[in-house]
Amino acid sequence: MAYTISEVATRTGLSVHALRFYEREGLFAAEINRNASGRRVYSDDDVEWVSLCARLRESDMPLEAIRRYAELIREGPGNESTRLALLREHEERIADQIAALSSALSMISYKVRVYEKHLAEGKAAQLWSGPASAD
Repeated sequence: MAYTISEVATRTGLSVHALRFYEREGLFAAEINRNASGRRVYSDDDVEWVSLCARLRESDMPLEAIRRYAELIREGPGNESTRLALLREHEERIADQIAALSSALSMISYKVRVYEKHLAEGKAAQLWSGPASAD
């Protein structure tokens, strides 16, 4: 199937501007074909790839890492261990972020319970009013 840039934008949730940026930055796994009038023509593989790139960006993978991953894909077979290492590094970074967020969520949830308890008991005035209190 062949898609226009507008159709790919709709399918992936990325803007046309973002798709052009991805292409300009060398983030696609393959060169984007053009029709006789010079307009971009995307394949199903291109759409699948850009969807993957969007998820990698959403997870804060640096553009340079995505670019490197795309370069490795374009090079073809034989560099799978390098691709795996790149993805593992990002996976570890995400796991660290999740752990940090989980810790923050635990602290916030605790504070919510403290506030709920104080409010339910009519002790709102005892809630934290400055650095001298631990609430």
